[in-house]
Amino acid sequence: MARRTRICPAGIPQHIVHRGNNRQGCFHDVSDFATYYAFLEQYSDEFPVDIHAWVLMTNHIHLLVTPRENDVIAPFMKAVSQRYAQYYNFKNQRTGSLWEGRYRACVVDTEPYFLHCQRYIELNPVMARITGHPDGYQWSSYGNHAHGMATAFHTPHECYLELGAPGRPRQRAWEEFVASQTPKGMADQIRHSVMSSWALGSLAFRKRVQALVE
Repeated sequence: MARRTRICPAGIPQHIVHRGNNRQGCFHDVSDFATYYAFLEQYSDEFPVDIHAWVLMTNHIHLLVTPRENDVIAPFMKAVSQRYAQYYNFKNQRTGSLWEGRYRACVVDTEPYFLHCQRYIELNPVMARITGHPDGYQWSSYGNHAHGMATAFHTPHECYLELGAPGRPRQRAWEEFVASQTPKGMADQIRHSVMSSWALGSLAFRKRVQALVE
């Protein structure tokens, strides 16, 4: 299987997870979530990174992004994480690490893995039993994909755009996809891939990624 060794090839999506140190909370109120959003907007403009999907949980974040140039994910994540940590420490009059070391990430194949990964991210609040439906959680991209909500840093991926005609047909297709049964083992595969930095995709995709790191 193809292991990601800090490569960041342009045009290949990546699933990113960053956790609070010792799984401590990183977001406590609306201003915290909104501030992290502001940094995502600022630095996705500064660095050539398209943000397709996200969820901000209380103690970790998920992002699904595509770099438009090689090797830009690391500086993008460093900028966002450091700026938010500075904000958080100043606000809470604390010192020390906010994040649990370096973020984890894996490259993601497009069909059919990308949409499964996007759904996994948006279902995080449901899997964590915070809400019974992704509509019940504000700080994710579900509203963008299911209801056409606008977020400044959001760039819909081609896989999502191909679900249907613009507007309600496409949004309804996404609602139905999220509500459908996840293939057996897919959630575990997504989770294992990002935590172990293994490429998530077909055998041909994994071989292609392996060739990039050899």
